[in-house]
Amino acid sequence: MAAYLAEFIGTALLVLFGDGVVAGVVLNKSKAQNAGWMVITTGWGLGVVVSLYAIGRISGGHINPAFTIAAASVGAFPWSQVPGYVAAQLLGAFVGGVLVWLAYLPHWGETSDPNLKLGVFCTIPAVRRLGANALTEFIGTFVLVFGVLAIADHAQSLRNISNLDLSLVYSQGIQPLLVGILVWGIGLSLGGPTGYAINPARDLAPRLAHALLPIDGPKRDSDWGYAWVPALVPIIAGIAAAWTYKVVGF
Repeated sequence: MAAYLAEFIGTALLVLFGDGVVAGVVLNKSKAQNAGWMVITTGWGLGVVVSLYAIGRISGGHINPAFTIAAASVGAFPWSQVPGYVAAQLLGAFVGGVLVWLAYLPHWGETSDPNLKLGVFCTIPAVRRLGANALTEFIGTFVLVFGVLAIADHAQSLRNISNLDLSLVYSQGIQPLLVGILVWGIGLSLGGPTGYAINPARDLAPRLAHALLPIDGPKRDSDWGYAWVPALVPIIAGIAAAWTYKVVGF
C-alpha cells in the first residue's frame, strides 16, 4: 500500500509542476506569461526530479504507466502490482490537474482562448496529423524508457578509482537528477510536435479533469479524438524500448 500511495503522490507532484508551468506560461495575467518553451520543459524536468526524490526509495518512482507496463513486460516488475500502480498514477495525475486549476483559479476567466486552457491540462499537437503525432510520441517514449533503464542499470555497478561501491549514492542521490535531465532533453529536442506526453497518466487524467472542472470563460471539448495517441502509443513504445534494451544487453 505504501508503494501505491507513493506513486499517487509522485505523479500528483509531477503534474502539479508540469501543468502548473504550462498554466503560468499560457494563461493571461500570469507573471510567467509568454516565458516560452524553455521554461515549460524545465518545469517538467524539475517536476520529475522532485517526484523521484520524494518517492523513488519507496516505490521505485515509476510515475508513468508506460514505464510500469514496460518493466513488467521484461520481468523487471511483477504484473500483480501493475493495476495498483497504474490506478495510483492516474488518480495522482487527476489530483495534480485539479490542484493546478485551483492555483490559477482567477486566470481561467481572463483567458479567452479555450485551446490554451485545454493545453494546460493535456497535449495538443502543433500540426494535427495523427500518424506523425503517434510516431513522435513513440520516439519520445522509446528514448525515455531506454534512457531510464540505462541510467538505472549503471547505478548497480558504479565504483570509483579506489573500487569503493558508489551504487547507493548514485541510485538515490544522482539518478533522479539524471532522469529529470533526460525528460528535459526529450522536451527540448522532441517535444515541439506534440507537447511530448510520453506518459499516459500525465495526459489522460488531467484531460479528464479538464472535462469535469467548471473552467471560467470559453471552454472547448477535451479533444477525446486525439486522446488515444498519448494514452496508447507510449505504452507500445515503452514495451518496445524495454525489450530492445534487454536484447541489446547493455
